[in-house]
Formats: sequence, C-alpha cells, structure tokens
Amino acid sequence: MTKRRTSRRLPKGPNGGIELLLIHNVADLGKQGEVVEVRPGYARNYLVPQGLATVATEHHKRMVDKHRAKLLEIEKDRLKGLHSLADSLGKQSLTIEANANDEGHLYGSVGAPEIVAALKQQDFNITADQVKLEGVLKELGLYTVKVQLHTEIHAELKVWVVPTMADEQAATES
Repeated sequence: MTKRRTSRRLPKGPNGGIELLLIHNVADLGKQGEVVEVRPGYARNYLVPQGLATVATEHHKRMVDKHRAKLLEIEKDRLKGLHSLADSLGKQSLTIEANANDEGHLYGSVGAPEIVAALKQQDFNITADQVKLEGVLKELGLYTVKVQLHTEIHAELKVWVVPTMADEQAATES
C-alpha cells in the first residue's frame, strides 16, 4: 500500500501562481497584510512553512482590512501628536553651555547627545538620531537645528551655545 500525500491545495491566483496573505514583511515581495501572488514552490517550501504567509481566504482578507483600519486610526492619532510636538519644539530655545576660548571657538563640540540632554531637561523625549545636524557645533552662537520626528514631520529648534560661567568669570577677573 502506498501512502498518498495529503496536502491542502493552495488557491491559484489570476496569473497562475499561488495567492497568499503576508503575515510578516518580506523583502522584495510585500508588506504585512498584502495579498501577493508567488510561484507554487516559493509558497509551499518557504513562505508558508516559515510562517511568513498564509492562504488568502476571504475571511483572512476581511480580518486584515479591519486590522488595517484600526492601524490607520492609531497612526492618524500618532501623527496628530507628532504635529503638536513639532509645534512646541519650534517654540523652544535651548541654551547649552560649553567651554570656549576668547575667540568663541569651543574646546570640544556640541552635538546631538548634548542637544538631546538639554531637551530632556525640558521634558521632551527626542533621540539623538532624530536630531539632524550638518556637523557638530564648534563655535559659540545661535544655531537652527532640525529635528525629524517622522518622515513628513520636521521641527526647527533654536540652540544657543554660550560660554560656561567659569569661562566668563575667568575672563572678567583677568
């Protein structure tokens, strides 16, 4: 008696391939929740066994549409919050003290970590990779620094680099 392989048939797509619903993002194929059509071997040997995709039934498609609507609503609320954060960042002016010589050149430099630390003191949670500098700040003065909160949302922040109080006192005493 020969054993017959019992495997469920995967649904054919309009172009003759297998129609699958992606569970995870797959490079060069699609994003989570998209319905894609792939070759049968790719579906059977890689995507389905690895848990990257499942059969694209009508029930699964409806579930994904409902989930996508919830995600869009969440993203819209998040973007609204980022816009208000960008507005309040635009109204901010930071003052960062740094050691400098008499000509105004800093002994070190002011970079993204110092700007992030100054923002944290004012209750703003920004990461160093969101601060977009065109090089480190090496002189005293006023700078406009871009902060990228989202791909479409930017804020401009005024940063004053001033000499430390010890530098000013030493200059007045001499």
